[in-house]
Amino acid sequence: MTEQSTPRPMVQAPSHPGAHEGYMPGFGNDFETEALPGALPQGMNSPQKVNYGLYGEQLSGTAFTDVRPERTWCYRIRPSVKHSHRYEKIDLPYWQSAPNVDPDVTSLGQYRWSPVPHSETPLTWLTGMRTMTTAGDVNTQVGMASHIYLVTASMVDDYFYSADSELLIVPQEGRLRFCTELGIIDIEPQEIAIIPRGLLYRVEVLDGPARGFVCENYGAKFALPGRGPIGANCMANPRDFKAPVAAYEDREVPSTVTVKWCGQFHRTEIGQSPLDVVAWHGNYAPLKYDLKTYCPVGAILFDHPDPSIFTVLTAPSGQEGVANIDFVLFRERWMVAEDTFRPPWYHKNIMSELMGNIYGQYDAKPQGFIPGGMSLHNMMLPHGPDREAFEKASNANLGPDKLDNTMSFMFETRFPQHLTAFAASEAPLQDDYIDCWTSLEKKFDGTPGKK
Repeated sequence: MTEQSTPRPMVQAPSHPGAHEGYMPGFGNDFETEALPGALPQGMNSPQKVNYGLYGEQLSGTAFTDVRPERTWCYRIRPSVKHSHRYEKIDLPYWQSAPNVDPDVTSLGQYRWSPVPHSETPLTWLTGMRTMTTAGDVNTQVGMASHIYLVTASMVDDYFYSADSELLIVPQEGRLRFCTELGIIDIEPQEIAIIPRGLLYRVEVLDGPARGFVCENYGAKFALPGRGPIGANCMANPRDFKAPVAAYEDREVPSTVTVKWCGQFHRTEIGQSPLDVVAWHGNYAPLKYDLKTYCPVGAILFDHPDPSIFTVLTAPSGQEGVANIDFVLFRERWMVAEDTFRPPWYHKNIMSELMGNIYGQYDAKPQGFIPGGMSLHNMMLPHGPDREAFEKASNANLGPDKLDNTMSFMFETRFPQHLTAFAASEAPLQDDYIDCWTSLEKKFDGTPGKK
């Protein structure tokens, strides 16, 4: 793998009504797109012969018998079995999977990290992945892992897919291009991308160095949360999610395909680019989303609602109302609640909360939570504002106030998140983070009526 500054072109479908800059709108939509006219069969999925000598192949993201199966029909130059050969195990030591319980690492605690610095060694999407926490079990398809990616070099004739998980990608610095079997997705800070399980792709650097966060979801796919009394509008609207139009390569060149399977990495060598899907239709596809289109809701009279109102995406578990993962966004918004402590209150939570800062300042931690940094508050560990945030919020003039220059997020899971050895010993851990609560004072006064 060597550095590549110029993205490799793919033959892409032309724009059509409803498409926007090479994308099609809608979360969970059933899309259809073709890069060559007439490549997509009409009225059926598997004709005896497909136009252009293409092969029909289905990619299934759920069981056939699921209530709403998620699947995509692909019409490709070669069937996927031609992109698979004998495999050999390879080692990517910094990319870890659950269960990953290191007896020498203490995961119980309130932790915070400064941004993981870039390396002088060129790093690709695969070699630059750094696992921070793991939860659940990749083998039983429950739980998650959280990663930092550091990418300075493009993947050249090198491709990857995860059989274990879908990936939620949150850029913090730089721009990346995901050249996938189903089309091209470009992402930058304040956007996210979702790459489904089993979808093959390579990652190119458009503007580096690139750094960001990844939530690796072992369980049920991410979905939009149920809105209940909030109703049909606000939060993340389905139309703002974009799927790529079809794009393909027809290049015969020695290539490698790396597969993540049950936490292990395997590599095979092939003689062509595997990105050869000329047309496709279905509802199992990669997506991008602009976080600036997220419309937050909140209290307009008093009290501070639960942060669940800021959920962008949720991956359900087997227990109704308890998520395998929630992706929660804290962005700019107006604060207007009367007689209310407006920052997040002190609490202990059954969920484990890993936060990342995309840019700006988080209102509950005005110092130390740096853009590119992370924090972890594991299940049933107390946390909340530091003294500075508490004093400011307790004594503030409660007129309407615009919370500005801020965008942070949370990967929240029902499972305890275990630190990796990298997170505990190599990543820039802020050893003094726990001390941010030391100066909180006893303010108790038993005088009746005293505030």
